[in-house]
Amino acid sequence: MSLPYIFGCQSTSLSREERKFFTDTQPLGFILFKRNCVNKRQVKDLVKNLRSCIKHWAPVLIDQEGGRVQRLTAPIWRSAPAAAIFEEVWQLKPEVAKELVFLNARLIADELFELGIDVNCAPVVDLKEPNASCIIGDRAFSSDPEIAAILGRSAIDGFENGGVAPILKHIPGHGRADVDSHFALPRISSEISALIKRDFKTFLALNDCKAAMTGHLLFSEIDQINPVTTSSIIINKFIRMHINFQGLLISDDLSMEALSGSLSQRATEALSAGCDIGLHCSGRLDEMVEIACANLQFNESSEMRIDTFLSQIKRLKKNRENINYETTMLMFNEKLARARAGH
Repeated sequence: MSLPYIFGCQSTSLSREERKFFTDTQPLGFILFKRNCVNKRQVKDLVKNLRSCIKHWAPVLIDQEGGRVQRLTAPIWRSAPAAAIFEEVWQLKPEVAKELVFLNARLIADELFELGIDVNCAPVVDLKEPNASCIIGDRAFSSDPEIAAILGRSAIDGFENGGVAPILKHIPGHGRADVDSHFALPRISSEISALIKRDFKTFLALNDCKAAMTGHLLFSEIDQINPVTTSSIIINKFIRMHINFQGLLISDDLSMEALSGSLSQRATEALSAGCDIGLHCSGRLDEMVEIACANLQFNESSEMRIDTFLSQIKRLKKNRENINYETTMLMFNEKLARARAGH
């Protein structure tokens, strides 16, 4: 039985200590960051070596959104545009914007698939809000829930068409956050009716996505004490019931400063509240050991959702459609340039 965690590693190759820890603990899967990615051959080897520690099929995740958040960077990999670029196009030609989002996601999927990475922590469908922290900003497709949902759907379709499973971020909506949750807990005092009308609406439209990531956010009108990741009220009443999201629910990074308490406490509270998987990203072995020592296991519902998600990954890989990457990239660049120029 694997542990209900996604873990990172410290560098571009596994240390002896990391290999032993992963072999002993059997986490569900792994996540890569920029510190782990130097060139294609190295990333392929790292992915292979991570999986060699695990007895089950271990998904490998990455955050390759485009814009400010991409772990695979130039000059080795393509610099994908930020999501906000596509809203510019939407204002001129909505159908072209949808096509461009699909093509962009399809290109990203090809880049990941080549490396053996099968899950992308994208798209971000939070809304761009005035007077909010810039932590979302141009990562958002739009300030309009309907546009964000339409473009989010195109991104999901593009990733899946390329054999990569998407993870929707950050359910139930990070747009109003007034501070960066990496460093502090955002406190959102908006009325529930306003949240349902705007923030939650995009996720409701995309609730068939097979996986989503929580935001570390305190919605004080719903739960005055616990942020989303550790709030059974928000997870059960709003994510599972109102939004009707029945897919795999993954926490945002447990080491972010928006959460309080020890790492083992954070992991315990997140899974007890209803998250299926705890995500830990720093690659610090001492922190991963602390989380593993909590000795948490999957519950029956989580096991079913994990099985569904892993089956989806295998199905997407099997049914993946081949494209000519260079031709598709040239077509994307040309269409984007023409659209932004108003042609």
